[in-house]
Amino acid sequence: MTAATLAPAREGLPRLRPYQAEIARAILGRVLRDEGGSISVEIARQGGKNELSAQVELVTLLAHATRGGAIVKAAPTLVPQARISRERLLSRAALAGLARSQGQSAVRAHGDTVECGRAHAHFLSAEPGANVVGHTADLLLEVDEAQAVDVDKFDRDFRPMAASTNAPVVYYGTPWGPRSLLAQASATHIEAERRDGVRRHFRFDWEAVAAHNPAYARYVESERTRLGERHPLFRTQYLLEVVDETDRLFDAATLAQLEGDHDRLRTPRAGERYVAGLDLGGAPRTDRDANVDRDWTVLTIARLGVADASGAQAIEVVEHQAWQGTATDALIASLADRLRRVWRVRRVAVDATGLGGPIADLLAARLPGDVLEAVTFSGERKSRLGFGLLAAAHSGRLRLYRPDGSAEAAACRRQLTWARAAYPDDRSMRFDVDPARGHDDYLMSLALTVEAARHDRGPRIASGREPSGQKVSTRDVETTEGGTR
Repeated sequence: MTAATLAPAREGLPRLRPYQAEIARAILGRVLRDEGGSISVEIARQGGKNELSAQVELVTLLAHATRGGAIVKAAPTLVPQARISRERLLSRAALAGLARSQGQSAVRAHGDTVECGRAHAHFLSAEPGANVVGHTADLLLEVDEAQAVDVDKFDRDFRPMAASTNAPVVYYGTPWGPRSLLAQASATHIEAERRDGVRRHFRFDWEAVAAHNPAYARYVESERTRLGERHPLFRTQYLLEVVDETDRLFDAATLAQLEGDHDRLRTPRAGERYVAGLDLGGAPRTDRDANVDRDWTVLTIARLGVADASGAQAIEVVEHQAWQGTATDALIASLADRLRRVWRVRRVAVDATGLGGPIADLLAARLPGDVLEAVTFSGERKSRLGFGLLAAAHSGRLRLYRPDGSAEAAACRRQLTWARAAYPDDRSMRFDVDPARGHDDYLMSLALTVEAARHDRGPRIASGREPSGQKVSTRDVETTEGGTR
C-alpha cells in the first residue's frame, strides 16, 4: 500500500505543491515501512510547512485507525503554537469529510488530542517546565519550529518517546543559530546524505516556493525591500541562512549605506516633520567623578522623508546633541525646550530604564499629548528595537548627516562600527558596544529614533496600495517569534 492510496478524498483539501509532496512522500514512506530514522524540513516562511504537516498527520491517522498508534507533535508553546497545529489538522479532516464520518474513519478532538479510530495525535508543549512524560510516539514524532525548542528538553523528554518503536522523527522550522535543535539535526542529516546518498534534509528557500506561487514572490520581494536582504529575519526566514551567534551589528556595506548626503541642521526647517530618540546617561557628575568617563545623554533628531510605495518613511538624522553629568533639573529644562519649542518633534522615544523612568516622567509632563514614548529596555523590548534598527538600515531608509568633523558625528560612527550583536537560540537579538571599547549611547539613541519614526502617524506623501496579502504585524518587523508559521 502506498501513501497515495491512503489519501482521503481530495476535493476539499488544498493540493500540495511539488516540494511539499516530495517531503510528504519521504515522511510517509518511513511511517508506512516502520523505517524509523529522522528527517529535517526547512521551508521558507509561509511556504506551506504547516499544511504539509497537517496532511501527513491526517494520512498517518487514517492508515492506522484500525491498528492504532500515536503521533506526538511538540511545539515551543502549547498556546498558541501546538493548539494552532491541532486546529489545522481538524480543519483538514473536516475538508476531507472525515469530521462527519462514522466508525474508524471519524476524526474527533478530545482536549489536545485528535483521534481517528484507535490512532491518536497528541499536541504537546516543549516549554522547559512542561510535563509531558508518559507519552509514546510509536507512529511519528514531529517537532514544530525546532529551532526554538530547547535541545536538552527534547533529548530528555521527547526523543525517548520514539525509541521503543523506532518511529521516525521530523524536525520542521527555519534556521536561526548554529546550536539550535534544528541546526544540529540538519547538520547530522546532511553528513549522512554525503555517506549514503539517501535524502534526509529537505530545504526549500523562498525562490523555490515562489516558483509555484507568483503572489508569494511579490510578497517576499516587498519584505526584502522593507527589511533589507541582510536583515537576520530575511536571512533566516526566507533565505534559510543560519545567523552567527556573535557578530558585528553592521557590516561594512551597511555602514556605507547609512552615510547620507544631506547636511547637519542646527535648527529645523519650516514644513518638515521631525522625531527624536533620547538615551539618558548616568547621574550628575560630582567632584569624585573627575576621572570617570560617565555615560552621555544623547538626543538624536531625525527628519521624516517621503514614504515609499509600501508606506515606509525615510529617516534622515539631522542633528545630535549630548550632555554629560548635567544636573537633572537643567537637563530636563533644556530637553523640553528643544523638543517642544525648537524642533517641535512629533514623537520622541526615551530610554526609561532604571533611573531613566523618573526623568522620562518629568519630561513627559512638559511635552504635549502623547509625544513622549517611554521605552524600558527589557530583553524582549531591546531585541525589538534592534531588529527595527536593522530593518531601517538594511532597507536604506535610515541615513546619517554628512560627516562635519564634529565630536558627535565621530562618536556616532565609532559606536556603529563597534556595535556587536548576539542571536540566542530563542530567536531574539542582543546588541550593544563592548564596554571595554566605549559607550553605546549614540547607538541606543539611534535605535530609539527609529522607534519614534515607526509610531509617527503623519500624512504619507507617496500613494499606492501595499502588495496583495501583505498584512504584517509590528512583531514580524521587530522581532522573531518561534511561533505560528
